[in-house]
This record gives sequence, structure tokens and C-alpha cells, in this order.
Amino acid sequence: METENNPWKTLNQETAYENAWIRVEHHEVLNPAENPGVYGKVHFKNTAISIVALDSDGFTYLVGQYRYTLNAYSWEVPEGGCSIESGESTLAAAKRELLEETGLVATEWTELGEVYLSNSVSDEKAVMYLAQSLSQHQACPEETEQLKIRKLPLKEAIEMAQNGQITDALSVLTLLKVPALHLL
Repeated sequence: METENNPWKTLNQETAYENAWIRVEHHEVLNPAENPGVYGKVHFKNTAISIVALDSDGFTYLVGQYRYTLNAYSWEVPEGGCSIESGESTLAAAKRELLEETGLVATEWTELGEVYLSNSVSDEKAVMYLAQSLSQHQACPEETEQLKIRKLPLKEAIEMAQNGQITDALSVLTLLKVPALHLL
């Protein structure tokens, strides 16, 4: 990220709500025009992780689940969180999440990059991975996850991201990073 002088001035900051995953902060500020205002910030305690698992035949795996926050069903790449406080590496978290959600284990990993998911209201950071050289094992989803797994050609998953069938931002971003590796 580019570093510039911060034109915002924080006058006061309070925690409005906190749980194990997020902290919602209320900030009283002077905006760049030096006028008083408020800013709400959602601080994420974990780094988001996403994985495109790609087998030797060019197939990938999507995870389908009902998203409570959207009140809708969503197809996504395998995703999860990396505990910042525990010292878990993002790669270790990606390996754990891929196994939990799909039962897949990969021996070849490529980091695709880092992104911020909604930087106007949160500091949620994500790290994206490509997993290859796959073997199938037993999935073990968390109790909050009722998952369906869909195996499909990578090209079809990318088309789903492009035409709006996949709407999860991190899934779209991760899928669209893969062609840059010249795998298609």
C-alpha cells in the first residue's frame, strides 16, 4: 500500500460492540476538510483465507452454503479465517480450511496475493491461494457449516464469477487471479 499523510484526525474512539470475530468501533473525527464527523469501523480479528483448489484435469471445487447474513444460498471457493492472535500462518490456515470444507489435501501451494475486502468500513484483509497436487480425504466442516461440494472445470467457475452466479467478493477475486498464472 502507498503511504501518504493521513488527512483524518481521530478525536475519540470507543468500542460499540465486540465478539470473538469482530470489534465495531465508533470514531469521532475531523474529516479531510477538517469538519467534525463520525466514522464506524469494523475490525476483523482474523485474516480471511480463500483457496482455488485445482486438480490435474483442470477441475476446481466450489463450496455451497446458506449465508445467514444474506438470507441466501451462496457458491464460493473454500474460505475461512486465520487467527492473527494465535500466530497461525495464512498457509497453515489455508491447508486447514481446504481439508475442513472439502476433504482435499494439496502438496503444491501458490500465494495469489492479498486484498482488503471492504476498506470503506472495515480493515478485513484476505490472503488468496491456489492449491494443486490434490488428494481426497475426509471433510470435517464446522458445526455452523452445512456444505455442498461442486466439482467443475476451472473455466466454468471463472465464468460463474464473471456472470454473477458467484457473488462472494473474495471468491470472485480469487478465481479471477488464477488465469494470470497462465493455467487456462
